[in-house]
Amino acid sequence: MKKIQQKTGFLILWAILFCFVPPVRASAGYEIPGTCQVQTDTGASGTVKTLDYDYDCNRYLSLRDLAMVLKDTDKSFSLDITKNAVSLNPGEIYVPVGAENTSWEEGELPDVSLRRNECKVGGEKVFYYTMIMKLPSGNYDCFMMAADLGMILDVDITVPAADSLLFHTQDPFRVSPAALEQAGYFYGVNSVLVGDVTTGELYYGYQSDVSYPIASTSKLMTCLLVMDAISAGQIAPEERVIVSGAAQMLSASADGVIPLEAGEQITVEELLLGALLPSSNECALCLAESVAGSEEAFVRMMNQKALDLGLSQAVFFNCHGLPSYTEEPVPAKRQNRMSAEDMFRLVSYLMKVYPQITDITSLKEATLESLDLKVNNTNPLLHNLSGVTGLKTGTTNKAGACLVTSLTADDGTMEHDLAVIVLGAEDSIERGRVSGLLARYALQAFYEGVDQSEAGTSLLPANLPTQAEGAVDLILRTARGHS
Repeated sequence: MKKIQQKTGFLILWAILFCFVPPVRASAGYEIPGTCQVQTDTGASGTVKTLDYDYDCNRYLSLRDLAMVLKDTDKSFSLDITKNAVSLNPGEIYVPVGAENTSWEEGELPDVSLRRNECKVGGEKVFYYTMIMKLPSGNYDCFMMAADLGMILDVDITVPAADSLLFHTQDPFRVSPAALEQAGYFYGVNSVLVGDVTTGELYYGYQSDVSYPIASTSKLMTCLLVMDAISAGQIAPEERVIVSGAAQMLSASADGVIPLEAGEQITVEELLLGALLPSSNECALCLAESVAGSEEAFVRMMNQKALDLGLSQAVFFNCHGLPSYTEEPVPAKRQNRMSAEDMFRLVSYLMKVYPQITDITSLKEATLESLDLKVNNTNPLLHNLSGVTGLKTGTTNKAGACLVTSLTADDGTMEHDLAVIVLGAEDSIERGRVSGLLARYALQAFYEGVDQSEAGTSLLPANLPTQAEGAVDLILRTARGHS
C-alpha cells in the first residue's frame, strides 16, 4: 500500500524559520519591512515585499507580488483584498493593481497588525492569520506566511541562495518532520505526535513520552465517560440536566464560555456539543455532575479510566482542564497532565469505541436549542484541510495552545483515522500552523510511507473493543441535526 519515499521537502525549513534571509532591522515589537527575490521553475521572477512580524525571520510575504510572479504558471491565483478580508482563487489569472514587485519606499513603516482577517480560498472560508495594508493607489495588499501559502497552493518551495526563493510549480507541498526537528522548529512546542489511530502506527513523535499540561483537551476524557454512561443506559441523550450553582459560578467567571444560570435545564446532547465545539467549561462540569453526582467523584472516574487504558502519564484534577488550586494555606496550582503518547492512546480508544464522536467534532457550528444559542467550533483545521474530523483544542497559560486533530484517509480497502497531537504551542497562531503542517505530513506518510528514521512503534491500546453498543447513536444523529 505504501512506498517509502526518501525525498525530503525543504519548504518548511525556509517557510517557518527563514533564517537565510537577513532582516532589514533586527528589532522586535513591530513589522520589519524587507524584500526577497522569488523565481519559479518556469523562469518567471520578481521582487517580493516581506514583513517580519515582531521578530526577525518571522516572515510574511506580499500576496500581490507573489501573484504577479506566479500568474503565468500552473500555480496562478487571483486576489480580491479589502480592508479586513482577502479572497484567493487558485487557478485564476491575477489582474495587477500597480506597484507590484517593487521595493518598499525608504523609511516606510507599514501600519498593519497580524490578525485572523476574513479569508476565503476558492470561495470557501479558511482560518489563517494575515496582515492587510492599504496601498498608495487605494487598493489593499495582504501578507501571508509562506508555509500557509504553500499548503493552499500545494507547491514546494526551496531556498537556492540567501534572499531568494524558488517555487517548484510541478512539485507538491511536502513536509519532513525530522528536518524540522533538526532545525529546531519543535523547540516552540512541548511535544507532538503523528500516527494512524486505526492501526496504532506512529509516523513521528517529538518529546511524545513526556507528561505536559493538556488544558481543555482534557474534555476528550470527560466526553468518553459520558459516552460510556449513555451506552450503559445510566443517562440518556435527551435527558435534561439541571444547571448547578457551581456551573453558574464557572459560567460567570473569566473562564466562562456559555452563559448558564442555576436551575435552568439543558440536554445531555447539547452539553456535549457545548463542551466539544466552543470548549465550554461549564458544560463539561454539568456533564460530570450528571454522570457522577459531583465533580470530585467524576475526577476519580477519569483517573481510574486512565489506569484502565494504560495511560501511565495521565493525571486529572478536574473535568475541564482549567488550573485547579488546593485548599492549603499556600494553595498549589495544578493542571491536568498527559503525554502525547497517552493522548494518542486515549484518542485511539475513543474513536474505536465511539467512532461517531466525529459527527460532533466535525461540525463547524451548532445551535443549542435549549438556550437558543449558536456555538462555533474552535478547531481552525476544519476550515483549512479537507478530511479533518475534529477533535479538540485547549489553552491555558501553563499548557500553552494545544490541539488534537483527527482526519480520515482511505487505503482503497478501508477508511483510517489519523491523529495529530500538538501540546504546548506558544499561541493559537503557531498551534494552527504546526498542526496544519503535521496533518499534511500525516496524509503524506499514510499514502507514500515514511522514512524509517522517522517512524515509531505501535501505540494501539491493549484489549481494544471494536464497537460500542448502539445506544449512543441517537445523540450523534441528533448532533448532526443541530448543525
